Amino acid sequence: MAMERNSCQQPKQYDYLLKFLLVGDSDVGKQEILCGLEDGSSESPFCSGSAYKTTTILLEGKRVKLQLWDTSGQGRFCTIIRSYSRGAQGILLVYDITNKWSFDGIDRWLKEVEEHAPGVPKVLVGNRLHLAFKRQVGTREAEMYAAKNSMAFFEVSPLCDFNITESFSELSRRALHRNGMERLWRSNKVLSLQELCCRAIVAKTTVYGIEQLPLPICIKSHLKSYAMTRSTTLPSSGKKRNTSSALSSPAATLPATRPPSAPRNSCIIA
Repeated sequence: MAMERNSCQQPKQYDYLLKFLLVGDSDVGKQEILCGLEDGSSESPFCSGSAYKTTTILLEGKRVKLQLWDTSGQGRFCTIIRSYSRGAQGILLVYDITNKWSFDGIDRWLKEVEEHAPGVPKVLVGNRLHLAFKRQVGTREAEMYAAKNSMAFFEVSPLCDFNITESFSELSRRALHRNGMERLWRSNKVLSLQELCCRAIVAKTTVYGIEQLPLPICIKSHLKSYAMTRSTTLPSSGKKRNTSSALSSPAATLPATRPPSAPRNSCIIA
């Protein structure tokens, strides 16, 4: 009987459980963001106006289960926000980059959240980046607003699966950091599609191999600059490992040709 009881006990499927709330006006695409998530199951526990979806992400080797609550965005659901924001560990404020009115409404949602869940980590999310040709909200304007209110900022596209996981990972780090998990505090933001392209190309070739690629000269120069910047920002452990061998070499007395460059945040291709 004891063996049967032990066999029925399933191992825990996650290391941390976080409750996030998605808020924003109606038709900004909150459900689009949730529908694209893997390993999710929708549930509607208490009322038809609110539902949550669960998904699990891997963060620094730990399984973090996210309970993602969505509201319809209508005014009558403010009472739901008052109820569920009290137990939330993170808030995603969502607007549509093609709808200026939805961005202006973030002030109202932010005030509601700050009133009932002060100090909870927040991420500002500009949805539907794939419709950038219809943009009504500038990236710089949203970045300044997020910085002013101590929020991280992402522009996402559920259609292209762009920055969805990154935004949830960043909010998870902030939530865990708030609860004392400082070692998980590290930015995971992908700034642009150009950055992703540079990472992918540089990972598959060398600085010399870039010259052989059938690309315009201006793009090659950006790629070579990006590759050289990454090579000068290697972890310090690698430098320590070469110290002992360098001491016995005459080249160890030669001055460095140039100081290490600062970490590169983006690769903008003209």
